[in-house]
Parts: sequence; C-alpha cells; structure tokens
Amino acid sequence: MMRLKKLFILMMFLSITVVSCKKDDDNVDTTPVLRDRAEQAVADDEALISYLQTHFYNEKDFANPADGFDNEIIFDTISGDNADKKPLIDSDLLTTKVVTRDDIDYKIYILKIREGAGDQPTFVDSTFQSYKGELLNGVKFDQANSPVWFDLQGFIASAVANGRPTLQKRGGVITGFAEGIVEFKEASGFTLNDDNTVNWNDDYGIGAIFFPSGLGYFASTSGTIPAYSPLIFSFQLYGVNQTDHDGDGIPSFMEDLDGDMIIFNDDTDSDGFPNHSDTDDDGDGTLTKDEITISEDGTITFPDTNGNGIPNYLDKEEFENVNDL
Repeated sequence: MMRLKKLFILMMFLSITVVSCKKDDDNVDTTPVLRDRAEQAVADDEALISYLQTHFYNEKDFANPADGFDNEIIFDTISGDNADKKPLIDSDLLTTKVVTRDDIDYKIYILKIREGAGDQPTFVDSTFQSYKGELLNGVKFDQANSPVWFDLQGFIASAVANGRPTLQKRGGVITGFAEGIVEFKEASGFTLNDDNTVNWNDDYGIGAIFFPSGLGYFASTSGTIPAYSPLIFSFQLYGVNQTDHDGDGIPSFMEDLDGDMIIFNDDTDSDGFPNHSDTDDDGDGTLTKDEITISEDGTITFPDTNGNGIPNYLDKEEFENVNDL
C-alpha cells in the first residue's frame, strides 16, 4: 500500500510538471482511433481461417454417441496427441455465408452437424436453444445448458429516460448469431412429462457458427469479450416461434418491406417505430389489424381499396376499415 501511495504521488508530480511546461498539450485527443471496418473484416477473417485450420471438434462423439451423450460440441487444438485430427476447415459439414452490412461483406463459417427436422426460423423470429460462446483463444464467455428463448431482432418500444419520453430497443441478439442460427431447424416435436418438463425429439439442429467482430461487438467490450473479437457459438436449436412483435396480425418477417433482412429500416410513417413495432404502420389513425383481412386458415390478404397499388395498411390516404366492407 505504501508503494502504491508513493507511485501515485510521483505520477501526480509528473502530471503537474507536464501541464506546467507544455500547456499546448491540454487539448490533445487521447480517444482511441476507431478501426476501419473493412480492414478489420479482413483481419478477422484471417484469424478465423487460422483457427479453423488449427482446431478440430469431437466428431467421433457424434458419429458414435455414448449413452447419455449431450450433443455438446467441443473444440480443441490440433497438437500433441491430437496431431492427427482433421481440421475444421476440411470438414464436409463446414459451409460459409456472406452477410452484408453497411456495404461491407462479412464471411461467417457454419458447422452444421445436424440441420434439424422441424421449422426453420426467419431472421426476425424467436428461437429456443442451449448454447456456448467462446473466443478464439478458447476462453468461454457465456453458456446456457438449459434452453433459453432469444428474440433474434427485438423491437422498438416507448420508454422514459431522465423523465423524458424516448424510444428504446428491447430484445435482439448480435447479428452473427442470428445469421447463423437461421440456417438450422428446430426439433420435429416434443413430449410433455408429468412434471411439466419437456423431452424434445432427437432431431433438433446442432451446430456452431464462427463470425467476425463486425457482426458481433466490434469496437465495444461486453463482459469478458475484448473489443475487435471474432466469436464462436455452438448450440442445440430446440424450438422456433414465429413473431408478431406489434400484434397487428402480420408476422414480423413480412414487415421487412425492402427484403434487405434488416427490420429496423422499414418505417412507413417515419414515426420512429419500424413497421414490425408499429400497430398503425401508415399513421392514418386506423390500426393495421383493421386494414387487413385474416381468413380462418390464417391466410392474410391486403386490401387496396383505391387501387393505387399500395395496400390500405401502408397507405395513409386510405383508412377505410375493411371490417366495414
């Protein structure tokens, strides 16, 4: 403690000396320089390829599962006793996917051990999975052995901050995770036990995704995740729930009007609520659910009363309630 106090006093003395001798340095900007996203994407891809070339997974456990095997994917380094293992990069189960954000093409790597036999989630649905998150150095930063629900995109809601009304995003996961898990499918079904626990059919999706920091936290830190960290997630996908975030009768994936797989930039009435978070998409005072027609089999039709090519629920000039037709 005495040594720390002496060090602190010395630092204070030096700082006073520097300030008094070089006042022109008072305005020096010490903010870290933000890395270029395109350059970081290249560096991250090189790091991911290196990892895939030097690591393997417990392939034999899946080929010949022992009784009670939990389908957990385990990665390890190819060295020593494992020198003869097949690298991930050479696996027939490894595929790639390009995701474009802000004009930058990011490559993610997907290890699809089992696709799954049920429904496949859209990019804006909710998924029920157990998972594990790791860094390239093997450090585990998150894990859920019991399945949890994730709203892949989230939604915008009204809130109050510092006594003032504002808009806040709620829910959602990082882009790389969402873009990877939508390549899998849920289980074909489940059975409910007497104690209300669930046994999922053994055909749920199993896999892992490897993606760059630009689809993760990029320059930000999150818990024990350093800035500019490529990430690895392995998971078992059990269930999928189609979302209708605003309850307007239109599934959220159908409110991505421009089809760019980015749900938050579709805001017909420019009120700050993207359509999937807006109960009145065109802002004409008539709720969206009252400007569409849903049949008994769930089929949705979109009336265009004035015939201008814009359905009523997106046309602020047409607000006739279809229930009155």
